[in-house]
Amino acid sequence: MSDSRQGNARPKFPLGRVYATPGALELLERSNQSPHTLLSRHVRGDWGLVHPDDAAANEQAVRRGNRIVSSYSIGLDASNGDGGLIWVITEADRSATTLLLPGEY
Repeated sequence: MSDSRQGNARPKFPLGRVYATPGALELLERSNQSPHTLLSRHVRGDWGLVHPDDAAANEQAVRRGNRIVSSYSIGLDASNGDGGLIWVITEADRSATTLLLPGEY
């Protein structure tokens, strides 16, 4: 799994419009975490808990204009069936980025 904390100061790609599902917002609120933190990590290339192959695919997606997916642990929350994970997905055309629970995909 990739959990590198890449310290790039500049965003790697545009986020477009930012959306969040009610489930993601509820989990963030219960965990007292800001969606801005996850978006900042995502846009700078810290893909969170994705498999190394998926991290490499994200790096290619940045260059080629494909969809980018990150996964972040928001703590131990098994009540929603998603294990406390939030996915951040930026569309290939960079028109939108969405924060959502895996079960909401």
